[in-house]
Amino acid sequence: MKTIILYYSFSGKTKALAAKKANELGADIEEITEAKKPSPLKAFTIGAFKAIKRKKTEIQPVKSELSSYDQIIIMAPVWANKPAPAFNNIIEHLPTGKKIELFLTSGSGRTKGSAEGTKALAAARGCEVTGYTDIKT
Repeated sequence: MKTIILYYSFSGKTKALAAKKANELGADIEEITEAKKPSPLKAFTIGAFKAIKRKKTEIQPVKSELSSYDQIIIMAPVWANKPAPAFNNIIEHLPTGKKIELFLTSGSGRTKGSAEGTKALAAARGCEVTGYTDIKT
C-alpha cells in the first residue's frame, strides 16, 4: 500500500514523530508549512483562537500528487483542544474517497472533546478515517 504522511509541526515535535513513522512504514513524507510562519505569541493566541473555531491559515501548496496514494496519514499538533489551523487546510486538499489516518500531538495527549468533529471534517471530504490516535509529546 502506497502511503504518504502529511504533517504540520510548529515546535518540531510533530516533525520528529512524522519522520519516525515514515521510516517505520516506508512511507513518503511531506511537511506542510504556513505561507507566513507566525511568531510563537501569535501562534498560541490567534492560532489557538482559530483552532477553537476550526478556522484555516494559509499554507504553502501541497507538492505531492495525493491521488496517487492508497493511504494518507495526517499528523498535526493540537492547540486549545483542536487541531492547529494548518490541519484544516490539509483536509481541504484531500482527494475524495481516500483512506486517511489521523495522529494528533499534544502535551496532554487527549483530544477526546474534538475527535468526532475532527473526523467529521475528513468525512465531509468523502474520505474514510481508518484511525485516530492522540500522542502525548
